[in-house]
Amino acid sequence: MSRIALITPDIATIEQQALLQAPEKSSGRVPNLLRILANSPAALRAFLGLQGLAREGSLDHPTRERIAIALAQKNGSTYCLSAHAQLGSQAGLNGAEMESNRQGDSHDAKAAVAVRFACRLIERRGDLDDEALRAMRDAGYSDAEIVEVIAHAGLNFLSNLLSKVSQVELDFPLVSLNRG
Repeated sequence: MSRIALITPDIATIEQQALLQAPEKSSGRVPNLLRILANSPAALRAFLGLQGLAREGSLDHPTRERIAIALAQKNGSTYCLSAHAQLGSQAGLNGAEMESNRQGDSHDAKAAVAVRFACRLIERRGDLDDEALRAMRDAGYSDAEIVEVIAHAGLNFLSNLLSKVSQVELDFPLVSLNRG
């Protein structure tokens, strides 16, 4: 049972119902993490806005999922790992690729640079040296894409924190964290 209430249709305010309609229309369901966020309509609105910005950018969907998988593993979020394993599979990632992502890497050379950058960004709380940015640029990432990787890492970190603190009920097929 979640430690923070899930906002379900029977208890949602009109504002919460309106906010939860968008994810339901786009994917056919409302993940429990969004139902937790709906406790604060302002937080849900901000999250959905940042999520929309991340989707509209030039960073491709498989790379966004690679980063999400890597950070969920690194930050110990079973919920987010399970969710993004399903989303990653839908984005064309296979099991070997997702296992590599969980190790903070990728079989795709360009994506590997972004995954490692995002992992270092979270590990070092943004305190990255010039070499980290140079590696991104050398791999072909523009400044806009670098900003998108940073935004995406932040969005995933927020999701990881919320899922762990709330102990949100899993509504995706379970993917267990690698231990050790």
